[in-house]
Amino acid sequence: MGEPRHFSMFRSFQLADLITIGNGFAGMGAILAAVKYVADRDERFLAIVFGLLPVALLCDFLDGRVARWRRRQSLMGQELDSLADVVSFGVAPAVLAFAMGMRGLWDAVVLVYFVACGISRLARYNVTASSLSDDAGKVRYFEGTPIPTSLVLALVLFILWQTGRVGARLPGGALAIGPGVLHPLVLLYALSGSAMVSKTLHIPKP
Repeated sequence: MGEPRHFSMFRSFQLADLITIGNGFAGMGAILAAVKYVADRDERFLAIVFGLLPVALLCDFLDGRVARWRRRQSLMGQELDSLADVVSFGVAPAVLAFAMGMRGLWDAVVLVYFVACGISRLARYNVTASSLSDDAGKVRYFEGTPIPTSLVLALVLFILWQTGRVGARLPGGALAIGPGVLHPLVLLYALSGSAMVSKTLHIPKP
C-alpha cells in the first residue's frame, strides 16, 4: 500500500461541503478583521467584517440546497455545517460586539453566554433532528431560533457604525456594576442567546 495522499480528507468533500467550508472561512475572516480593527482603529476592517458576514450567511443558505440538489447529504456535512455556524454566527458576532466597544467585565460574561447558547443550540439540533423530521426526512421546525438569526445583531451594529455610535457613544452608555462594567446594549446578545436555547419557541423550517 502506498503512503496516504496529502489532503486526502479534503479530496473526499462534496461540493456542498466546500460551500460550508466557505461559510467558516468567511466567519474566521470576519473575526480576524474585527481583531485588526481593535488593534489599528482602521474602519476599513469593520467594513470587511460587515462584508464577510453576509457571505457566510449566503454559504449557509446554499450548502443544504446544493446537497439536496446533488443528493449528497451526509453526517459529515451536518457536522461541518454546525462547526462553521459556530464560527460565523456565534463567535464572529460576539467578537464584533467587543470590537465596537462592549468590553466590560459583564459584557464579556454576556458574550460568552451568547456563544455557549449558540453551541448548545447546534448540538441539540444535531441530536434531535431525526426525531423532528417528517416522513420525507425533512425537519419540520426549529426548537429555538436558528443561530444565523444572530446576524440581526450584526445589522444593528452596522447601523450604529454608520451613524457613529460606537465605543463610548454606544446607545445606553455604560453602567458600573460591582467590579465590572456593563453596556446595556449587550443585553440584546443575552436575549438572542436565550431565544436560541428555548424549547418552547418553535420556528417553522422553510
